[in-house]
Amino acid sequence: MKDRILEFLKRENKTSAQFAEDIHVQPSGISHILSGRNKPSLDFVIKMLERYPFLSTEWLIFGKGSMYKEPRMGDLFADIDFTNKEKKVNISASAEKTGFSETPDQTIIQEIISEQPHPGHSRAIKIVWFYEDNSFEEFYPLKH
Repeated sequence: MKDRILEFLKRENKTSAQFAEDIHVQPSGISHILSGRNKPSLDFVIKMLERYPFLSTEWLIFGKGSMYKEPRMGDLFADIDFTNKEKKVNISASAEKTGFSETPDQTIIQEIISEQPHPGHSRAIKIVWFYEDNSFEEFYPLKH
């Protein structure tokens, strides 16, 4: 396990002091583990896995598989109700007036974006339209 911890530190570009601080253990404890004097305790392993949830338990303990857990993609459309297809989304008053089709004029999009409230004063950096034929179109409002 010592070698896997060393490999993890190297891959994450961390010093043993940074690592000790991250998992709230004494730097001397890390030094003793990395030198081979002590073996990592269960408490040490748990602290490490809690601090680095992307680290594979199987890899750390048994040396099996990949160092990192496989990334899991969330469902982009999980919270959207697709049952009412007649429902009309009110983007803004200017969008209603323009009646744009599938590919709106870029100046109209810019107006719509600037009218929308932005949480924490965030700005849209990219808008993507997905079409039924599996094609898509990208729009970067800050570049226009």
